Amino acid sequence: MSTLTISILVIISIIAIIILTSRLKLHAFLALFIVSLFLAFTTLPADTIIKTIKDGFGGTMGSIGFLIILGAVIGITLDKTGGTIIIASYILSRTGEKRSAVALAITGFITGLPIFCDSGFIILSGLAKSLSLRSKIAMPFMATVLACSLYSVHCLIPPHPGALAAAGMLDANIGYLIIIGILFAIPGALAAYFWSKWITRKLPPATNQEPGADYRMPVDGLPPVFLSFLPVVVPLILITFKSLAVLIDKSGQGLLTKIFYFPGEPVIALSIGVILSFLLLKKKNIASVNSVLSEAVVKAGPILIITAAGGMFGMVIRSTGIGEAMGRMLTGTSIGLLVPFLIAVGMKTAQGSSTVAIITTASFVVPMLPMLGLDSEWGKIMTMLAMGSGSMMVSHANDSYFWVVNNFSELEVGTTLKVYSSSTLVMGIVVFACVWALSLFVL
Repeated sequence: MSTLTISILVIISIIAIIILTSRLKLHAFLALFIVSLFLAFTTLPADTIIKTIKDGFGGTMGSIGFLIILGAVIGITLDKTGGTIIIASYILSRTGEKRSAVALAITGFITGLPIFCDSGFIILSGLAKSLSLRSKIAMPFMATVLACSLYSVHCLIPPHPGALAAAGMLDANIGYLIIIGILFAIPGALAAYFWSKWITRKLPPATNQEPGADYRMPVDGLPPVFLSFLPVVVPLILITFKSLAVLIDKSGQGLLTKIFYFPGEPVIALSIGVILSFLLLKKKNIASVNSVLSEAVVKAGPILIITAAGGMFGMVIRSTGIGEAMGRMLTGTSIGLLVPFLIAVGMKTAQGSSTVAIITTASFVVPMLPMLGLDSEWGKIMTMLAMGSGSMMVSHANDSYFWVVNNFSELEVGTTLKVYSSSTLVMGIVVFACVWALSLFVL
């Protein structure tokens, strides 16, 4: 089958998912499953169709399944005990209700430096909801601010896997990349903030849709601020320390690396967060714990299924080879930083994973660096940032992070596409524009 035919089928599949979920209101899992079967049946060999679908679904479930479940337990516990109300009240008391979105953006940006964007969003999504209700700001705006602040650093900066692996392939200076990447992630996050604020300007303010749920409970009935922050802060600290230790001690033999490696694994760190969250329960008995776990499993179930289905769709697209074909089509051009940027954009949009987009783009770009005039130290840094900005756009229905944002924020799919997906587009363009502008002076 020709590349053009596969490209058309992939585009049709993406459009079909958008129409099925946003216009026809079909459940996201069923839409993703039907479209994945269609694309696999029309593009893949018959003996690989079922294996590809199973690998995509199971691989995604294995990679983030525990994170979703454990994050849901923490979120439910904080919600049932009033911990999220205390956290929201504390932050609002420091920033003021009018600046709660700014406070959330800063929190997401800082916590996103060491952890995956999906882990950070899972941990902080309950806080976003509470701040949205307390400050009467539309939830699509708050969710997008949090999602994009986490996403901006995830795509640009080691120790995130895509950036770290690509830096090794290009032999780029990781220390410089972290510092400069942070500087470039800031305008990206700001662009997403102002764009999402503008595009949600006509949405009604957030209101409490759950009868009986009181987000302004008396302070006397709520847990202490310190205990409320522990389930959120401790996992982030553990993951941060592990990431920094591994980054500094590449041999893995140092004492700090050995101390923090196991508790700093996201699954273990969130497990510790779950245990700390149980300290907030007024009745610390098996019945109370079981009640929280049961509610968390019910809440996490649909999210797990939809997120894994998004991974399944992405795997089918990757198996068609369209991303690699698009990359090869661009390698013959001589347009400098646009080459890594456009390859990453094509890879990201086609198959959903920013990590895969960056790593695959790096494999194409490495032999081209001298031809493109990017084989200097600054050239490698600029190439890394160009690939990172390209891997931001566009996060849509084939990206598992899209479904994490959509489901944990409890938004309509069409709203998430309109606000969040468009914000990733704006963010990627702004970051690349900044990279291009700097390259005029340093290359």
